[in-house]
Amino acid sequence: MRLYSGPLSMFGAKAEIAALEKGLPVRVFMVPYDPNTGYEPKHPDVLRVNPKRQVPVLIDEGLEIFDSTQIFEYFEHLKPDPALWPASPKARAEARLIEHKADEVYFPHIVRLMGLEETPDDPAAVAARAAAARFHLEVEGLLAGREYLAGAFSYADIGVYMATLFGERKGAVVGSDTPRLRAWRDRMSERPAVRQVAGAMAAYLVSIGRSIPPFMAELLQPALAS
Repeated sequence: MRLYSGPLSMFGAKAEIAALEKGLPVRVFMVPYDPNTGYEPKHPDVLRVNPKRQVPVLIDEGLEIFDSTQIFEYFEHLKPDPALWPASPKARAEARLIEHKADEVYFPHIVRLMGLEETPDDPAAVAARAAAARFHLEVEGLLAGREYLAGAFSYADIGVYMATLFGERKGAVVGSDTPRLRAWRDRMSERPAVRQVAGAMAAYLVSIGRSIPPFMAELLQPALAS
């Protein structure tokens, strides 16, 4: 299987973490990216498969799909064990809803923050951070009595982790009013698959002179120690 991603693709990172957690034989190809011009010119396979012209794209023996959630579903059917969706219908529906909210409810607020890092008092930035903080509190509530968002570790955790990672980078800081969320993020960062992918993203950001939040800097510590 070939997974096309990008060094700063939140959705590509989700798919890459899932492949590692599943132990699937996936080769990851990072499409060309320039810090100033972005993903131009677009990779031809990405253009052919995804009408939205975005990564991630997965190609597997004639199957060509895009969208991180669709890739999650394919991985789950392809290799049911270890399961990354809960077994019961209600728990599975809850996990899918959490992952969907991370992508479609929370992340648009983070997109609004992009380009506003230097003007944090801009009304648009203030509103986006407030909306992100409401989501953080919602996730804090979900973690009451739970180690992971839907009980056992699932795709929902991957989705929320990567979304809030980008949120933290863009000013939507996970604050002291959400201690369970912060502890969950620390547990997630210790998972080998998460550490490998998020750590590579942190290293890339440092390599191009971008600042990273403290919790991302901690992902680099094992590499620096070695």
